[in-house]
Amino acid sequence: MSSIKQYMHFVKPYKWKIFWTVLVGILKFGIPLLMPLILKFVIDNIIGNEALSQTEKTTQLVWLMGAAFIIFLVLRPPIEYIRQYLAQWVGNKVLFDIRDRLFDHLQRLSLKFYSKTKTGEIISRVIHDVEQTKTFVITGLMNIWLDLITILIAIGIMLSMDIELTIVAIILFPLFGFSIKYFYGRLRKLTRKRSQALAEVQGHLHERVQGMPVTRSFALEEYEQEQFNKRNSNFLTRALEHTNWNAKTFAVTNTITDLAPLLVIAYAGYQVIHGTLTMGTMVAFVGYMERVYSPLRRLINSSTTLVQSIASIDRVFELMNEKYDIQDQPDAIKVKDLHGEVIFEDVYFQYEDDENTVLKGVSLHVKAGETIALVGMSGGGKSTLVSLIPRFYDVTSGTIKVDGIDVRHMQARSLRDQIGMVLQDNTLFSESIAMNIRMGKPHATDEEVMEAAKAANAHAFIQQLPYGYDTLVGERGVKLSGGQKQRIAIARVFLKNPPMLIFDEATSALDLESEHTIQEAVEKLASNRTTFIVAHRLATITHADRIVVMEDGEIKEVGRHDELMRQQGIYYNLYQVQHLDTTV
Repeated sequence: MSSIKQYMHFVKPYKWKIFWTVLVGILKFGIPLLMPLILKFVIDNIIGNEALSQTEKTTQLVWLMGAAFIIFLVLRPPIEYIRQYLAQWVGNKVLFDIRDRLFDHLQRLSLKFYSKTKTGEIISRVIHDVEQTKTFVITGLMNIWLDLITILIAIGIMLSMDIELTIVAIILFPLFGFSIKYFYGRLRKLTRKRSQALAEVQGHLHERVQGMPVTRSFALEEYEQEQFNKRNSNFLTRALEHTNWNAKTFAVTNTITDLAPLLVIAYAGYQVIHGTLTMGTMVAFVGYMERVYSPLRRLINSSTTLVQSIASIDRVFELMNEKYDIQDQPDAIKVKDLHGEVIFEDVYFQYEDDENTVLKGVSLHVKAGETIALVGMSGGGKSTLVSLIPRFYDVTSGTIKVDGIDVRHMQARSLRDQIGMVLQDNTLFSESIAMNIRMGKPHATDEEVMEAAKAANAHAFIQQLPYGYDTLVGERGVKLSGGQKQRIAIARVFLKNPPMLIFDEATSALDLESEHTIQEAVEKLASNRTTFIVAHRLATITHADRIVVMEDGEIKEVGRHDELMRQQGIYYNLYQVQHLDTTV
């Protein structure tokens, strides 16, 4: 389905609003068409009418102008207001619906999509490109039709006055149509390229602003300036290509619209000189030429903006048509109140078809309420394994079952609702601490939030902050320390109170004091819940019911801490390297 057809699905609910907008618009644009007729009547029927006395001419002029003032002063303003309001209302409602659908779509896309797409480019499409599509509604579905109707009405009036002169007036229309077709085909492609180049600049800028501490610490200002200049120069090149072609378009089309009135003036002047046309008709015709070619000029401008909006529509629906890697089956089960038994059966996984296999035949049976620690060198597949449980990715082959049900047969959202996760780098939103804790349970009371913070050993430091629970944490929690952010993340999970937990390197980047405080909270939270702990510091997982040692995507050892130490295998060697036990 083309992007335009998809866009029209969002416009369809407002078709009657658009109909009334166009109808009111016809009145708005139709009223000014009376002006040349009024001028013709004044010249031919009042001023040029020798049969009338000066008093009669004055009387007719007063009545005519009185009626005209009523139309232009009383009727036209409310019509103008209603038309503008309806047009903007429809345009903004369509944009609201598209952004609403896009945000829902973005929340359904897999982590794989976000790993290969820049945040700035996504934002550019949701904000800038969606805003550009508003032109398609207001211009493409309303103004263009109004301009065309205005032209047809004007030509109809002109035909009623003089057929030959009307033919002269519209004789350049075919040339105008050909120039539009020739120029605007390429303009759409150039507009699309320019929009993509702008999105690349925005994506790069967003990423570099977030990474400004790295730039400063490595003194990379000059290098980063060069990198930004490359993308900015690419955008400049695309923008100038677009501007060049757009300028040619305007030069040709405006020349045509300027020549047409000159032809009318020449032919009409000749007729007036030879007495075959009245002066009023000539003046009215020249007036109607403006009424015909002003809409044509607007159509040129509209075509330019319309091309830009169509290019933006293409980009918006390219994002909206991004396929989901994780999709619920039609008969997927909505799960709740899980016990937490997890079984991995011969699990293989690779992120892309052309990439190395990350997990190789992993099999593991985890009982409900059991605490499982996953350890091993970086790149062994620990984090990948736990990310398969909430279906951030689906297995390449094999099966993962929770409470005896294949997770692929469960609704992903309902499954994730049963799992609490604490990561090494937990994202906090630039809102209050209370709001960040409420991510675990959006409608929780203040008392519930406070109890969760106490359970996570976070209440004490929160009370010391300037505004307590109402303190704003800054973008990504920049105003808090690593340990404080982790305790907020753990408080979220306490508030959520799920039957299953996943801790992925939750304490690896912390100092020993923060680690100890968080370790207490983790052990309290993990009580009587199925818990997976991906750990770097082995001292933090000696209490686990079982420790799983992974290497190169495979399980190499499984057992309790004391059992694995007696085996003196991979775990023993890792433990020795960290100098955590000198008694062995």
